[in-house]
Amino acid sequence: MILCKDRDFYRRAIRLSGYIALQNVIVCFVGLIDNIMIGAYSQDALSGIALANQIQFLLQMVVSGAGEGMAVLAAQYWGARRVQPIRRVLVIALDFALLIAACFLVAAQLLPEKLLGLLTSDTAAISEGAVYMRIVSFSYLFFAAGMVLNAAQRSIENVRVGMVSSLTGVVVNVTLNYVLIFGHFGLPRLGAAGAAIATLVARIAECGVTAVYTYAVDRKLAVKWMDFLKPERLMIRDYIRVAIPVVLSGANWGIAMGMQTSILGHMGSNAIAANAIANSLFQVVSVMCYGLASAAGVLIGKAVGSGDLDKLKGYVNSLQLMFLVVGVCSSLVLFALREVVLSAYAVSPEALDMARSFMNVLCITIIGTAYQAACLTGIVRGGGNTSFVFRNDLIFQWLIVLPISALAAYVWHMSPVWVFFFLKSDQLTKCLVAVWQVNSYRWVRRVTREEAL
Repeated sequence: MILCKDRDFYRRAIRLSGYIALQNVIVCFVGLIDNIMIGAYSQDALSGIALANQIQFLLQMVVSGAGEGMAVLAAQYWGARRVQPIRRVLVIALDFALLIAACFLVAAQLLPEKLLGLLTSDTAAISEGAVYMRIVSFSYLFFAAGMVLNAAQRSIENVRVGMVSSLTGVVVNVTLNYVLIFGHFGLPRLGAAGAAIATLVARIAECGVTAVYTYAVDRKLAVKWMDFLKPERLMIRDYIRVAIPVVLSGANWGIAMGMQTSILGHMGSNAIAANAIANSLFQVVSVMCYGLASAAGVLIGKAVGSGDLDKLKGYVNSLQLMFLVVGVCSSLVLFALREVVLSAYAVSPEALDMARSFMNVLCITIIGTAYQAACLTGIVRGGGNTSFVFRNDLIFQWLIVLPISALAAYVWHMSPVWVFFFLKSDQLTKCLVAVWQVNSYRWVRRVTREEAL
């Protein structure tokens, strides 16, 4: 295996992935603290908020697709040191993301109970989740704008602003959660509504930090307000060609995750709570996996955009080895933290035992996640082939994972632990596809246009 010998490459990879991972761990840590606090308040509230967050997860995946699709174009333009086209594609991504967020906001205001009813039949969880969703949905617009702006900053290798904005959100969210969920300092005990208010204020603060940085500190990506009303047609075509497969991939993943939650949700409140607990810890531990994937996308996109293809094979081989090392380390950390995290929850013993078993499953599958997700969403997508991940996820989720998991739950009446394993099994089987696709180098594509200004 020919590995990259360029020390600067490793420094950039570690710096980018480290900052992105730290930003992600801050965000996921907030989710974990939210879960622990609301779990101490009420198991019904924990289950309801977990379900409501599945709706937000779908929004997050679509908006993330809008941002990551833009970042593929932006990273290649950055490799050619052309900033003006990055601003133009940023305008299009922001317009699209805000439109999607507005649609989710309207749906959450008008139909919260019906949306949650698609995920569970537990009336107590639906009631708590609806209270949370009606308030937190006002954060969707700020969440979408902040996510796209941070994706644009990452594409030009500026990752500090994302970390600072996320850290601001952590401080605001955790403080307000403590005060509003339990009613400290003379304020009323608001429970799920308090958690929603805390999240809303935190999202506003995060977006504000990123916007201030973009327009007052480093103005490379400071687009003019009139540009939002007149996006460039050529760039719209490029964005549709490159970004829409990423958006569809994100939407597909969000819907599939909702279906997975629905399957577990119809197996009882304990399964919902256990899934929420296990996934909260998994999200914190897996941040380095996804951070390295994002860094790989920027580095590979920059190499393709600059035309520096001679070093590409060394980059790809080195990154694959790094993905595997990070996966094994993440598995060990997840296993070590299980009992510490479980001891913080005030839920039923049955839910805790089930969460422990779910975490054991994740200790195995996270190794596959670290390799295949980073290879496909980082290297393949960053290199210009944005449609492969979408097609691959469609096949695995809708033709393999969801049918087998539904059969296991509703026909074979297997335990929730086995159902959970089937739901996560694609993280291992996709590794075979990732090995073949990445090392074929058929994903190398220039997606920028020379005539763009």
